[in-house]
Parts: sequence; structure tokens; C-alpha cells
Amino acid sequence: MSEPFSLNSDLFSFPPAKEPKLLNPIVLAYIGDAVYEVFIRQYVISQTNHRPDHLHRLSTQYVSAKAQAKSLKRWMPHLTDEETDIVKRGRNAKSGTSAKNADILEYRHSTAFECLIGFLYYTKQLERLQYLMMLSLERE
Repeated sequence: MSEPFSLNSDLFSFPPAKEPKLLNPIVLAYIGDAVYEVFIRQYVISQTNHRPDHLHRLSTQYVSAKAQAKSLKRWMPHLTDEETDIVKRGRNAKSGTSAKNADILEYRHSTAFECLIGFLYYTKQLERLQYLMMLSLERE
């Protein structure tokens, strides 16, 4: 039997073509969106109700632009100067698209949220990433 999966395994073995600080913030948000989606899916599956409609509705409470913007607001007092700079880059990036169910400010903050996740993921700051993503599970 093989060892359990860890974030340091070769499953995710394709580093970015550039140093993470040099990547376009939209590119960081692109991978950040995927990383956060997997995190939330694992979370909802860890709950007791596994009906697909329930899993989807529960996931949406976390991965929507509105929910991510709220999570970013919760994160802000905890961020380092470097992380705050990454958030600002993500917030100010021009994406060329817009959210279906959020206003422009929520959408920009959501992009900033995903950008920081992508940055922490690619710089392998996995404990920090885990800490912040766990904060996003807290409800007011």
C-alpha cells in the first residue's frame, strides 16, 4: 500500500514557468481558485450530508465571489505586508470578465482572495495557506 497523500507529493509537480512574484495576478487567481475549490470540496465532503444538491449548495456558500470577498475582509488583519501587497495586485488586476452574481467590488476582492491563495500555494507556504483557508470556514 502506498503512503497517504501529502501536499509535498509529486501529484502537483508542475511548478509555474516564472517565479510566483513575477506571475500575472490573474494567473495566480486562476490556480488559487482551483486550490480553494478543492479545499472547500474536501471540507463539505467531511460533513455528514453527502447528497449532491446539498454538497453544491454548501460549497457555493464558500466559493462565491461574495463569500470570498467576506473571507478576504476577515483575513486582512492577519496578513503580512507581503501578503497585503499580493492582495492589492490581485484586486487591481484587469481580468476582462465579471461575476454573474456579485458587484464589481466583490468580484475584485474575490480575485484578490484567489490571487493570494495562488501565491501562497506556488511559494509553498502551505501552513500559512492552511491557516488562512481555515479562517474562511468561520461564520459570523
